[in-house]
Amino acid sequence: MKMIGIGDNGAEGLLPQYAEWINECDVLVGGERHLQFFPEFNKEKKVIKGGLSALTAELQQETRNVVILVSGDPLFYGLGGVLAKKLPLTIFPYTSSVQLAFSKMQESWQDAYIVSLHGRSIKGFAQRIDGRKKIAVLTDETNSPQAIATYLKRFGMTEYDAFVAENLQGENERCRCFTLDEMEQSSFFPLNVVILKQREVVERSSLGIPDDAFLQRKPDKGLITKREIRTLCLQELGLKENSIVWDIGTCTGSVAIEAAKMAREGAVYAIEKNVGDLENCLENQLKHRTDFVAVLGKAPDRLDEFPDPHAIFIGGNGGNMEHLLQTCISRLQPKGRLVMNIATIENLAEALQHLKILGCEVSILQAQISKSKPILNLTRFEPLNPIYIVTAKKGKEL
Repeated sequence: MKMIGIGDNGAEGLLPQYAEWINECDVLVGGERHLQFFPEFNKEKKVIKGGLSALTAELQQETRNVVILVSGDPLFYGLGGVLAKKLPLTIFPYTSSVQLAFSKMQESWQDAYIVSLHGRSIKGFAQRIDGRKKIAVLTDETNSPQAIATYLKRFGMTEYDAFVAENLQGENERCRCFTLDEMEQSSFFPLNVVILKQREVVERSSLGIPDDAFLQRKPDKGLITKREIRTLCLQELGLKENSIVWDIGTCTGSVAIEAAKMAREGAVYAIEKNVGDLENCLENQLKHRTDFVAVLGKAPDRLDEFPDPHAIFIGGNGGNMEHLLQTCISRLQPKGRLVMNIATIENLAEALQHLKILGCEVSILQAQISKSKPILNLTRFEPLNPIYIVTAKKGKEL
């Protein structure tokens, strides 16, 4: 069974050997657009439409000579990766849409970051591309070039210019360069690839964003996990690039924002009970180029809306610690970590009791940090509030 990649120029772009295989096969499988390239094929045709399960089951029983047509490189966001696991395929790739787009742009692409928004949510796009110098984006009708331009402008990512390649190798092929403002106001054919390239270098922020870089509640500032403590907590969370993270009691969003930058191929979910603090969190997301889910509520309410996490940070428990910890540990993925900031010995004792009952391996870091502060021509140290950083590693299942 053969799978052959094909471009929008149809049969004329195929190697003679591929065209011969297609003409000789008993069953030709492909999308409606692909099958229309072969009007003279008079044997059986099967249209790929909707779910793949029924078609896969049919092909698993097929004993005749079958050729499957797929756009571009079947193993590049294509059906090849799915069907190769279930069918005895030999795959013959065509040039991918991204390769074609870069060739039209006359730009090298070995250093490009490639992301697909085709049939996917744009959520998290900001932190995934932040600081990258060259990005290829596969689009769809929802995540169109116009929508991408609007999105980037919201997050202040205006260092990018765009190149849009439409209907590559098709009758209405068109390739154009744009500023984000121009792309937002233009129209495009549905089949397109967007390439973003930095006009000027903008580096990502490093770990430990200064406290005053976050919008905070006024006049009573201070409801923020301080940079020094925040850095220690993020270390304890043990985040990977694809981690799913919860931030409970997110307030300004400082921990969630730094977690999103670290786990930028994963996802962050935050909850905050105070409306004003949540508004600051949403504004801070835009300011710091992170795009994650942040909802209004008092945990454990609404946690059922979030996927099971690899890591959980609890900045505040709202006085319902036992129920909250039971919910969190039950939802935490195997080998996951829960990190809590606790200011009082009473809450520390209660947290330890609950976490041990829940079968967790618990460690505690007491952080007593002082920062230098000038006084006239001298320097003194000003202490931060002492904090207990409690880390629970998930043990037995509940």
